[in-house]
Amino acid sequence: MRKKILFSVFLLIAIAVVYRLSVFTPELASFSGPTMGTTYTVKFFTTKEVGDAWVVKEDVDAALVRVNSLMSTYDPNSELSLFNTLPAGQSAVISDDMAYVVDKALLISEMSGGEYDVTVGPLVNLWGFGPGKHEDKVPSQELIDEAKSRVGYQYLKLDGRRLMKEKDIYVDLSSIAKGYGVDAVARVLQDRGIESYLIEVGGEIVSKGLKPDGAPWRIAIESPAGGHDIAERIISVTDVAVATSGDYRNYFEKNGVRYSHTISPISGRPITHRLVSVTVVDKTTTMADGLATAVTVLGPDKGFEFVQKNGIAAYLLVKTDFGFEEHSSDAFKAYLK
Repeated sequence: MRKKILFSVFLLIAIAVVYRLSVFTPELASFSGPTMGTTYTVKFFTTKEVGDAWVVKEDVDAALVRVNSLMSTYDPNSELSLFNTLPAGQSAVISDDMAYVVDKALLISEMSGGEYDVTVGPLVNLWGFGPGKHEDKVPSQELIDEAKSRVGYQYLKLDGRRLMKEKDIYVDLSSIAKGYGVDAVARVLQDRGIESYLIEVGGEIVSKGLKPDGAPWRIAIESPAGGHDIAERIISVTDVAVATSGDYRNYFEKNGVRYSHTISPISGRPITHRLVSVTVVDKTTTMADGLATAVTVLGPDKGFEFVQKNGIAAYLLVKTDFGFEEHSSDAFKAYLK
């Protein structure tokens, strides 16, 4: 009788151990690192198949290195840099990745009537916001006019994977490449069967799924007044991308005047209006990134008309004498609830 009782106890213990081993509990994994002149962070909930975050990190790092090797203007050997060295009238067969990003950049250039222009590179470099060492100085009007003469998205032609320049232009994908980097990382996680994650590269974000308790991911829209420490708004996101563009980080001052890194291809000069931050929600981070920059260049009035006309979910912060004024497009208002 005693042996039967002991056997039953051992059997129950064995069943309990097997049950505990068979029940998987997702845990939050997180890692970060440097990329594209900034940093990235990945958060995801583990699955039965993916329990080691560091294995995922290797694939993520490889994906980001690839994007940088294709689209960086700081790497003289990148696919983009090599294309930029081609003379007018020449073309090159480019990767699927870069063809996709150039196609979206050309689309946004067209949508904005050229106020966002993927060939703005000569002006960006002239004002000291491109690769290489630069002095914080204001270029002459003559130099600005010369750089403007080499700007024009209409001279850049994409046919499948063949990219051609009809003029001596310089393509700059810095306004959209980080967004594509986020999407590239998302594909890495999806290929591993991860269904709940939040990815951020230099402030551009994509979310997927819900947390194990059914709650959505929550992200902060940074306040221009407080930098990383103060949130202007906190929104809940699921299965969407969020990108923010602002003129309050990258700039230089000369003789009491502040010059933003966001250059208008129309004037050839940094923007001077009071729109200081634009947040866009879209299906892909590639488009959210590019659209946020486009609205920033357009300014508070034309930018708001642009997002309303195109049904873009956008949140604009305009500087006033007493702080900041919020402007939310109709498509963005659902995120403010």
